[in-house]
Formats: sequence, C-alpha cells, structure tokens
Amino acid sequence: MAFVREFSQFVVKQAYACLFGAVLLAVILMTRRYEMAFIHRYDFIFLSAILTQIILVVTRLETKREVLMVAVFHAVATAMELFKTSAAIGSWAYPAVEGAFFRLGTVPLFSGFLYSAVGSYLARVRRAFRFRFTHYPRLGWTCAFASTVYINFFTHHFFPDIRIVLFACAALLFGRTWVHYTVAEKERRMPLLLGFFLVSLFIWIAENIGTFSSVWLYPFQVTGWRMVPLHKLGAWYLLMMVSFILISCVHTNERKA
Repeated sequence: MAFVREFSQFVVKQAYACLFGAVLLAVILMTRRYEMAFIHRYDFIFLSAILTQIILVVTRLETKREVLMVAVFHAVATAMELFKTSAAIGSWAYPAVEGAFFRLGTVPLFSGFLYSAVGSYLARVRRAFRFRFTHYPRLGWTCAFASTVYINFFTHHFFPDIRIVLFACAALLFGRTWVHYTVAEKERRMPLLLGFFLVSLFIWIAENIGTFSSVWLYPFQVTGWRMVPLHKLGAWYLLMMVSFILISCVHTNERKA
C-alpha cells in the first residue's frame, strides 16, 4: 500500500510538471487531426501556448520565476531555430511556414515554446519534488560547459563536431552528482546523469510524435515519415543539460548537501 501511495504521488507530480508540454503536444496532435480554415495551424498552436501560459499564471499553477524561464528558453531556442532552418543549413523545416502570421522568417513563433516546455518541466519538477543535490559542480564550470554545448550546435556545421568531448566533460562534471527528490515525504535519490538520460528519452519520444504530425520535418522525412534516429538522443541529452544548467542559474539558492 505504501508503494502504491508513493507511486501515485510520483505520477501526479510528474503530470503537474509536464502540464505545459502535455497541453502543447495535445494541441499539435489535434491540429493534425482537424484542419482549421480560419487560421494557420502554426498560429493556432502559438496562440494556444500563450493562452495556456496565461491560464497557468492566473490559476497560480506557474510561478513568476517559471514564466521567466519560459521566456528565456523561447528567446534562446528561437535564435537556434533561425540558424538551423536557414537555407544554408536546413537541419529541419516547417512545412508551409510562409502562410503563418506569427513567424520570423523560416521559424514559426510557436517553435520556441517547444523548448520552453522543457524549461517549464525542469523548473516545475524541481519545485514539486523539492530537489537538492550532492557533489554538484561549481556554477562557473557548469555555465562554461553549457555555453560550449550551445556554441557547438552552431559551429559543428563549419568546424569539427566536439560532441564526444562534450559527453566526456559531462561525465567528469556530473559523474559524482546525485539528485535527491521527495515523494510522499520520503527522500529518494538517483545519479543526475541518469535523470538527464530519462528526460532526454521522453523528449525524443515527443519529437517523434511532433514529426509524425508533420509540425516540423527532417530532410529524410519529407518523402514519408520515418522514426527519428536514436542518435538524436545525444543531441537532446546535451541540449537538456543546457536547459538544466539555465534553470540552475536561476535557482542559485538550491539546497545542497
């Protein structure tokens, strides 16, 4: 019975943390199933994301700090999206984006919320599970690591990809770090690197749902949908760590052991 109670609370807290992302994913799937003649699909998703944020704030399900993180993630993500979807790079594309009103060139503005959903989850899950950390690396080192990862997402198109080096650095930085979380007033713990992987795995699954719904497509999916390769997990793993470190910069008063 104690296990059932603890597991139930774990699921409820995770659902709470995933709320913004779950709504966004539901809207994406709905707009694939039902076409709307009065508004572009991307504009509808964008306005739905804005409305969801307003509702979360009004109902106090989201704090001002979490709203700030959503805004920061949106700005950082949009900058990368503009680069990645440019004609010179073409890492992925948004079909029929030209018909959308809320866009910047090749990037529909809702796309920033896809990354913001990750930031929202990380900020909310910290609060819900009362995270604390042991052997967490110094802020300066983590910020330098996150900056290097972010820059490599741009520079690897022109210079050697240092992703393997970054994975090694991540192991050195966070290999001894444990995240302690509370469920049903019981504190549990897991290696932080394992937590990074689990979140990245769910993001990869969500990405497959997003591309299946044709919201965005990789070049190999233009002629027909295919599953996003597993090696993309590596990119999400690194990007998730950047997201986590961004959140940590705001939570500078996080409890440590």
